[in-house]
Amino acid sequence: MASTTAASAFLQFHSLSSNPQLFLTKFHNYPISLSSSSKRTSNYKRVCAKAVSTDSQKPLTQSNQNTPSSSSSKLVLVLGASGGVGQLVLASLLQRNIKSRVILRDLEKAKALFGEQDEERLQVFKGDTRKHEDLDPSMFEGVTHVICCTGTTAFPSRRWDDENTPERVDWVGVKNLISALPSSVKRVVLVSSIGVTKCKELPWSIMNLFGVLKYKKMGEDFLQSSGFPFTIIRPGRLTDGPYTSYDLNTLLKATAGQRRAVLIGQGDKLVGEASRIVVAEACIQALDLEVTENQIFEVNSVEGEGPGNDAQKWRELFEAARSS
Repeated sequence: MASTTAASAFLQFHSLSSNPQLFLTKFHNYPISLSSSSKRTSNYKRVCAKAVSTDSQKPLTQSNQNTPSSSSSKLVLVLGASGGVGQLVLASLLQRNIKSRVILRDLEKAKALFGEQDEERLQVFKGDTRKHEDLDPSMFEGVTHVICCTGTTAFPSRRWDDENTPERVDWVGVKNLISALPSSVKRVVLVSSIGVTKCKELPWSIMNLFGVLKYKKMGEDFLQSSGFPFTIIRPGRLTDGPYTSYDLNTLLKATAGQRRAVLIGQGDKLVGEASRIVVAEACIQALDLEVTENQIFEVNSVEGEGPGNDAQKWRELFEAARSS
């Protein structure tokens, strides 16, 4: 009976049932600059935030006095900005007027995604975290915070072409990135996965057949031992998207439907689903909170009212998870 339940949970957790809700074309209203760098050598805590109403028709980011404030001195580097969570992270940062920078493998793809814009808002560098020689120091000048959302599929697929495997992305890429960062970085937020500490147990051992959980855990461990202030976000099975085209104004209208309440856990005991919108918001909220420094949190989203982008409500969620 237990085996049947575990198998059922696994199939539900990893089913590919998401349907893109939005069709997007360009980040045409937000400025970027394309730059080609020269190459050189516990216990589970269940917390529901219900104090803030987030209507399903409201956009994922809105003006809010409790939203993390922009700062002229803050420069956030986003890795994985062309992916499902990374797109939402970048859109939310720009909506908050936070200067951002991304590193992408293909500048032509960056132009297609974001358009030609001013570097005062967004800078794009060509680079590949899987190759340490690609990570020129100029890419990191002035960076104060980092959000890493890179990832690939758990099982062999076309996304594995050109060595885009879990080992190269979740381990080698993360290690190269952290090794290249300047000591002045104030926080590194890494998106990982629930189940990374249980890769030899069912149903996680099935997901880990090709090592994705093992390599994500290795990336986590390297970050924890790096000396950088860190926050690790471990989401459940990702829902809402991924969005496959790129009009920022439309993207910002994305909602988590009825699944807006947030569950936060520690100790890798949380099982369930997480809206990409919720995960992206968790990453941004964690950037400056003292309560999230050097901590690991599992994040799920369920039906109910949630914190939206209210910084105070997110702080209370993180605090409650740590104190439970």
